[in-house]
Amino acid sequence: MKTSVKSCALLSVFAICMSCTQQGAIEPQAAGNSSFTLTSTAFTGNGEIPKAYTCTGKNISPSLHWSSPPAGTKSFAIIMDDPDARPVVGYTWTHWIAYNIQPALRGIREGIPKNEFIPTGESGVIIQGITSFKSPGYGGPCPPVGTGVHHYHFTLYALSIPPELPKGLTKKALLASIRGKIIGEAKLTGTFEKK
Repeated sequence: MKTSVKSCALLSVFAICMSCTQQGAIEPQAAGNSSFTLTSTAFTGNGEIPKAYTCTGKNISPSLHWSSPPAGTKSFAIIMDDPDARPVVGYTWTHWIAYNIQPALRGIREGIPKNEFIPTGESGVIIQGITSFKSPGYGGPCPPVGTGVHHYHFTLYALSIPPELPKGLTKKALLASIRGKIIGEAKLTGTFEKK
């Protein structure tokens, strides 16, 4: 008798929870912050990256701007890479790595110097990691002629750790350092074809 009463109680609770979920009173937690976005004044999402930001032009970094990050963000990191380089060089080419970005910042200006350390004026320093060019700093799109349109992915990571990562990190080392500490991602993709 006690068992059947307990079973009925459990079934009732289950039915109430199912009803609440269907009516929207209980919603599954979102996997990410959909309002966390990354943009640039240089190009639009999935648009062509202008010549000035490539190896055929001035080869300067584009400005980047982002919206308010998820709660608990203590720093940011940026990786720009080109997975379309795999058929050419055998791996995804890393064009830019920047990390230890202060949580109060909401953007990076155009034309960041190709130095390892970039003072932000916010009592902090952005560190630029080692790219596939074997040096720190931005290296613009530069695909071989005849390899078609390449897609360049800028990924901004909102992190739960303070901006205290060591200098000299590669993409692989950075991703290993922030594994399990990413609380949000914002992406922006641009394209370029060298003709």
